[in-house]
Amino acid sequence: MCEIRFLMVSVLFCNIENKRKKHVKCKAVCTKVYKKGIKEDATQLDFLKMGMQLNYQHHWIIDNMPVTWCYDVEDGQKYCNPGFPIGCLVTSDGRAKDACVINSEFNKKNTFYVFNHVDIKITYHSGESEGWRGARLVAATLEPKSIKQADGNNPSCEGANPMEVPGEFENDVSIVYTYSVTFEENNSIKWASRWDYILVSMPHTNIQWFSIMNSLVIVLFLSGMVAMIMLRTLHKDIARYNQVDQEDAQEESGWKQVHGDVFRPPRKGMLLSVFLGQGTQIFIMTFITLFLACLGFLSPANRGALMTCAVVLWVLLGTPAGYVSARLYKTFGGEKWKTNVLLTALLCPGIVFADFFLMNLILWVEGSSAAIPFGTLVAILALWFGISVPLTFIGAYFGFKKPAIEQPVRTNQIPRQIPEQSFFTKPIPGIVMGGILPFGCIFIQLFFILNSIWSHQMYYMFGFLFLVFIILLITCSEATILLCYFHLCAEDYHWWWRSFLTSGFTAVYLFIYAVHYFFSKLQIIGAASTFLYFGYTMIMVLIFFLFTGTIGFFACFWFVNKIYSVVKVD
Repeated sequence: MCEIRFLMVSVLFCNIENKRKKHVKCKAVCTKVYKKGIKEDATQLDFLKMGMQLNYQHHWIIDNMPVTWCYDVEDGQKYCNPGFPIGCLVTSDGRAKDACVINSEFNKKNTFYVFNHVDIKITYHSGESEGWRGARLVAATLEPKSIKQADGNNPSCEGANPMEVPGEFENDVSIVYTYSVTFEENNSIKWASRWDYILVSMPHTNIQWFSIMNSLVIVLFLSGMVAMIMLRTLHKDIARYNQVDQEDAQEESGWKQVHGDVFRPPRKGMLLSVFLGQGTQIFIMTFITLFLACLGFLSPANRGALMTCAVVLWVLLGTPAGYVSARLYKTFGGEKWKTNVLLTALLCPGIVFADFFLMNLILWVEGSSAAIPFGTLVAILALWFGISVPLTFIGAYFGFKKPAIEQPVRTNQIPRQIPEQSFFTKPIPGIVMGGILPFGCIFIQLFFILNSIWSHQMYYMFGFLFLVFIILLITCSEATILLCYFHLCAEDYHWWWRSFLTSGFTAVYLFIYAVHYFFSKLQIIGAASTFLYFGYTMIMVLIFFLFTGTIGFFACFWFVNKIYSVVKVD
């Protein structure tokens, strides 16, 4: 297929830099002919039709800004899309799909219409009013058109018929690609505010406020439940336990009865400590990244800044990961400190890197331009083993030097027998229920995040995202504390892993939603593309699992230590 992207960008830059600002009217770039009977041409034309059917889009960038296609939507609002489709389709039943709806001339059944012409408008600021010389681009918009050219050497872009590609390849198809450029000076738009016309047109603000209100209702409900437990039920429990005699207490049931087993080290304590170390690293990384994004340092104008910041922070935060993992492993009574440090430094990052390398290998095989060069992968490995791993060892050294966390009550030598549990206090139902409310706080934001990743839409409302992050933090903590209290009252003292899995199960709901999004919103075909989607989704699910699980564990750890430190135990 004839590409015009790089030629157009070079022409535009040349005009701006040389201050010629020369208008271009209906200039031909190239002509592509698909000849009937040639297998290669038939394959290329089928690929072009598939792209139009699946709404494939061009994404052009000039001066680090997307070239946008602005058009009217409902209620007189204007939407600026940071891309435009390569064409559109009118189906055999006469229904227009996607961009074909905008133009009434696209009405022939079972016909593809190629956007082979673009009218580009470059708006620039002269700089005289802001104290600098030269022209700076403040807006780049275009309007795609479908124009059938009779002569590629002398194109005419006015009043022409649309460029039709029949559904059946019965005759030769010739497509002439053309473009026009106009320049407009506008000193009222400041260069620092040049993204405003794109971001303001995004019609998502009302939905974002609805998301916040929905999350706040969930938080208020949970906070009320936790407050009721803390101020009434738990207060009465503590008062009763501290007043009655020891003989009477033995006849009662409740969370005090398991005080001799509640701090018994969990099974697979090594793995739990490794997960918690990695989760702490991810939590701090996420908090700092979102905070910097809220301050405007990681805006969409800085392409790649968000991911770069997250990776650099993750590399530099190996010390807290090693410290938390080592300190908790020592508290659990573990002695294999070398294995603990190696697993903390290599297990979860190794899983993510192996998945990422496999996805990148598929991109290499497919010849995609999205594949990361081999040198970049080597640089990532160098950051991992050269900086992150040594910092993890340093953190683990200080963690093992510290004494184990002192528990408020002693642990009995013989484990207490756990009574028969009801359905709702059994481990699996409690864990499944624990992730529902945290997921309810984030699912609307999750929709916009998936759109920005897979549908090429911009995500810029980091203030909303940071607020949802705080709400998620509170919700995971309160939901885990609530369920932990119920299980302790049922005399089930196995809370270590359960507290981690209760809030961590939110990641399972995230995966289910990602599967729903794949089948309902995306039109991805082919084994490679499907494998890429689910491969990258699994990375996101693993990171989210460690993040939410760590929040729930430390909230429950604080709660259990607090209640057993204020009750009298003989």
